[in-house]
This record gives sequence, C-alpha cells and structure tokens, in this order.
Amino acid sequence: MRAFDPLPHHPSHPINTSPLILQTEHLDPAAAAWLAERARIVACSADDPRFGALLAEADALLIRTYTLVDDALLARAPRLRVVARAGVGLDNVDIPACTRRGVRVVSTPGANTRAVVELVFAFLLDALRPRVFLDHALDAAPWKELRKELQAPRQLCDLTLGIIGMGKVGTAIARVAAAMEMRVLYHDLVEIPAAMRAGAEPVALDALLAESDVVSLHVDARPANRGMFGTEQLALCKPDSIIVNTSRGFVVDAAALAAFLRAHPAASAIVDVHEPEPFGNDYPLLGLPNAHLSPHIGAATATANRNMSWVVRDLWRVLSGEEPEWPAN
Repeated sequence: MRAFDPLPHHPSHPINTSPLILQTEHLDPAAAAWLAERARIVACSADDPRFGALLAEADALLIRTYTLVDDALLARAPRLRVVARAGVGLDNVDIPACTRRGVRVVSTPGANTRAVVELVFAFLLDALRPRVFLDHALDAAPWKELRKELQAPRQLCDLTLGIIGMGKVGTAIARVAAAMEMRVLYHDLVEIPAAMRAGAEPVALDALLAESDVVSLHVDARPANRGMFGTEQLALCKPDSIIVNTSRGFVVDAAALAAFLRAHPAASAIVDVHEPEPFGNDYPLLGLPNAHLSPHIGAATATANRNMSWVVRDLWRVLSGEEPEWPAN
C-alpha cells in the first residue's frame, strides 16, 4: 500500500480553518457531537441540491449504505482526503478510484457482527417455531388443540447448518450454532484455523449444499461473488432447505431462487439484502409464500448504529495526519 500524503490546502482556506465534513446519511448523535467539537459537519444527502457545492469544499465524506463514491463523485471533490463508511461493507465505494486520488477509505469492520448474528437466529426461530400470543382465555379443548397446532416438526439441534463465508459474521454464526448443538459445515476460500471454527467442518461447496438443512450466506463484496448462488447451486440444495441471505443482495440470483421456491414449496428463503434496494414490483421474490423479505435490517440495532458511527475516530485520525485503525486502502 502506497503512502498517502495530505492534500495541499487550497489557497482560499488557511491552515487553521476547521475541516469540512459532509455527512450524507444517519450518524449516532454522540459520535456526531464528538466530531463536531473538532470540525465543521454539514448533514446533506447526495440528492440534495446543495450537495455539489458542499462536496467541492469537503475535506471528508461521511457515508453509510446508499451514497455511491465513484470516479464521477471524486472528480467533484478536489479537497477530499478521506471517505468514512459508517458500516462494514464497502460495496458502494470505489476503493481503487479513491486510492488513485490519494483519498483514504475507512470503515468499521465487526461493528454490526452481533446484530447480524442475532437477526439470523431470529429468522431461523421464526421459520422453525410457530407461535402465537394469547389475548384471551381458552377452554381446555381449544387450549389443547392450539398446543398441538404449534408443535414444531424440527428444532435447531436436529439440523445441519451450512455457512458460506467464514469471516467475522460466519464464524460468530458457527459459535452460536455450536451452542445450539447444530451440526455446522462451512465453505470458504481460505483455510480457517481449527481453533476459530467452533467445531465447524470445512467442506466443498457442493457437499455443503447437499447436506445442509439451512444455508446461510456470509460472503464479501468481491466481484467474483456476484450471482455466485444461482440455478446450479440451488439444484444441489435439499427440497425443504431454508436459505438465508444477510450478506449482499447481488450474490444471489433472485430469479433462480424464485424458480427454486416455486418448484419446492417445502423450501423457504429468508432474504434481508436485495438488488436493487429498494426493490420494485418486478422483484422475482415478491409475492411468493415461501419467500420472506426484510428491508436490510441486519445492522438495525441502536448498539450496532453506535458502533458503526464511531468511524468518526478514524476519519479524524486521517484529517490529523495519523494512520487510521481500520484502513481499507
């Protein structure tokens, strides 16, 4: 990685001028207050008419999921020194383009791991454990009938979980699954030390798909993962499998998944990430009774939001001429 030299100050901005930080999406108030003590922050979404003029003066760009940082944006930001993504994935940031222009990129890996893990198991328990909450008294007969109706055919310890991608989230999923006494398989491009697997067994992808009752996707944003879970992979899955995607929408071929679900009504898919977001009425998974869609809520906890918002510390490190803790370039 090449060294990054601070960009020269524009003549119209003296050295002691507070840096301008352009915030395009939500930030936790405590993190915003911390940063506001050190710099000027202007909250302005990328579709706001003021955005272009502010971007031209900005020293830093503070974003989350829906601000696209590409060559076209960077060309309009001559003073920009750092892009700070309050989150984990950097799918919306062209890192090579930033590197070419001497712009540092920082993020918060691991900040939402616990939140995503909780959501995955909440999804699985929703799928496996039918339940109702009573709002009135029942006589003995309907009480017994309701208990019979709510009997779950399977519980977690009866199932094999297949994890595709054993990064931070995948390994945390494996630990929780082990505590629930599930058999856990995983497939990853790199070898994971045995001490970090929580007992999960490394297998080829074909074997994982064939043997797993639950397939949970946790791959990264590399281009090779686009559409990596499609017709060929679905053909290997069990006809009653549960497929969970909380990674990226583009890794799953939505049309192929929809065809699989129509052909296998005992199977189900629980999908938190989509392409595009938000999706339209033509989204292939929309309206299928065994497709359960949520609006990208993997990191939607107050704790995760606070954790991600503290990317402001690395943003300030860069503006102060220091090396960030979590550099992406």
